[in-house]
Amino acid sequence: GKRTVPSVVSFKGEQIIVGESAKRQMVTNKNTIISIKRLIGTNQKVTAQGKEYSPEEISAYILSYIKDYAEKRVGTSISKAVITVPAYFNDSQRQSTKNAGKIAKLDVVRIVNEPTAAALAYGLDKKDKEQNILVYDLGGGTFDVSMLDVSDGTFQVLATSGDNNLGGDDWDKRIINWLIETIRKEHGVDLSKDNLVMQRLKEASEKAKIELSSVQQTQIMLPFLTMVNGEPLNVDLTLSRSQFELLTKDLLDRTERPVLDAIKESKIELKQIDEVLLVGGSTRMPAVQALVEKLTGKKPNLSINPDEVVALGASVQAGILAGDI
Repeated sequence: GKRTVPSVVSFKGEQIIVGESAKRQMVTNKNTIISIKRLIGTNQKVTAQGKEYSPEEISAYILSYIKDYAEKRVGTSISKAVITVPAYFNDSQRQSTKNAGKIAKLDVVRIVNEPTAAALAYGLDKKDKEQNILVYDLGGGTFDVSMLDVSDGTFQVLATSGDNNLGGDDWDKRIINWLIETIRKEHGVDLSKDNLVMQRLKEASEKAKIELSSVQQTQIMLPFLTMVNGEPLNVDLTLSRSQFELLTKDLLDRTERPVLDAIKESKIELKQIDEVLLVGGSTRMPAVQALVEKLTGKKPNLSINPDEVVALGASVQAGILAGDI
């Protein structure tokens, strides 16, 4: 299966569905909860099938799913966990994260800042000299930039900045809108109200975004998308990387200010930045990498899979705590 679990929870009758299967029902099943991380630490509740849930309960379903999956993989029970959170999380957000672990029957032995985990994955705590690290983290729903100082194996967060309402999902949405608009112009039909069609457009758009990180153009083929005047509508469109970059230029531009703010707040000069790390699958987009290099004057370190780098860092921290490292 896949190596990552989307933080999505779906309710269907008595069933609670987590991860990839839940993500596939995001549009068609209105009892699907996404982006719960934005609510953690608040008193806000979410409603599914007429029942209210706290952000901790929803997070616990995700943690529980991962716990079960990991136990099956390693063949032994798991009772302790290291969980990562954004560097800007306050005490109540951190406590809520621990509570979610408790509900999922996990003893949360350490909460680690996500940028610190990324730096741990890269072994930057093992370097002899003091280092300044910039971490650019473009997740599905949020964007964060952190400046870290690492010396003698300890990490200090010097500055954080970001945009809580910007993430890789916004890039997907631009492709979805482009598809809707193109189909409307070519076939005179508006598909934005059809949930089943929208789910297919969503999946096709994410796939196209991923493909355009490694190829110059991608073909979006959606056979039998819907019926128009009794005839099946087959969609076959080509989207180029340059077109995609044009459609999303303003989104990329929105990541610029937080990078400059974090550098300024940290009082670190550009030439003093030793490493630039990328976190989140969306940082695979060549336009993102080019912008980061332009802003920092440094080529980002790409040697670890950006989807997994934070989880890898959490496992390094767990190994240290267990005395295995």
